[in-house]
Order: sequence, then structure tokens, then C-alpha cells
Amino acid sequence: MGFRHKLTKTEPDLSFRRTVDIRPEFLKKMGIKGLILDVDNTLTTHDNPVPAEGIEQWLEDMKNAGIKLIIVSNNHPERVKPFADPLGLDCVCDSGKPLKKGYTEAMKRMGLKRKETAAVGDQLFTDIWGAKNAGITSIFVEPMELEGKHKRFIRFKRVLEKPFLPKKFINDKRSK
Repeated sequence: MGFRHKLTKTEPDLSFRRTVDIRPEFLKKMGIKGLILDVDNTLTTHDNPVPAEGIEQWLEDMKNAGIKLIIVSNNHPERVKPFADPLGLDCVCDSGKPLKKGYTEAMKRMGLKRKETAAVGDQLFTDIWGAKNAGITSIFVEPMELEGKHKRFIRFKRVLEKPFLPKKFINDKRSK
């Protein structure tokens, strides 16, 4: 781990190109029994009420494999609940990522310990840093799309994240 990552707590434990590339068998080998999931640009595009292509099947595969799932988001309930409820997912809204309170609440609801839990997200300074603060495995996925001009703060964070982005991804021929 480089000095920049130590200083910022931004080096993910694992990196995948897409959320659907994370397989239940892989998680089970690592002892992971539950996933804390981000919404925007992890399960769907920003402000989209519908899961991205392949996400519903991926969620079913995880559930069928016995992996517990919960959404933790900085968004308000008006955004998250209409997305989570049809998928049968519990959620922690207004979570305050990168603070650990949302992650701690999610682990409590899933009945899991830190070593059994991983968090999946597309932002280093919220999702990955938050997972590190909570002491759980962090899994970075590339954002599904770049944010629109109305999402200035997130676009600004993307610029700041650039030097810290992973260069190698699990099961990815392009990163070798």
C-alpha cells in the first residue's frame, strides 16, 4: 500500500469492474456472509429507480447462495426505499458515509460480524473509506456512468479520486 492510500484510507481490499462480476462463491471462500451495497452507480445509475441490467439476477444469485444484502446510502429514504423495497432489500438511509454508523447499523440488522461483512461501492472517499472506518472488507466497482453536470460535488470528488483508483481488477484480462 502506497503512502497516499495509507494517508487517505482509499485502497480497496478488492476491485471489480462491475458489481455483477462479484460472485457468491468468491465471497464464501473469503468468509463473507453479507454485503453492504451502495445504490447510485453501483446497483443503478444516478437517480434511476430501476436496477441496471443484470443486477436483479445478481441479487437473486446472492440471496440463493445465502449472502445477506442491505443497502447503505447517503441518500434520503425518498430515493432509496422505492428502489430497495421492490428488490426485497433492507436499507439504511442518510447513513453519513464515510462515517461508520451506517455500516455498524447494517451489520447489526444482518446479524453479522465485521470479518463476515464486505461493502461494495463506486466512490473511494465515501464507500471505500467508510468500509475501512468500519473495519470491514472494502470492494470497489467502477461507476456505471459519469455523473451529469448537476452532480458537481460528485464530479469534483471523481477528479480527486483519480490518482487513487485501482489499476488491477479481479477476473479482468484488461488489468494484467
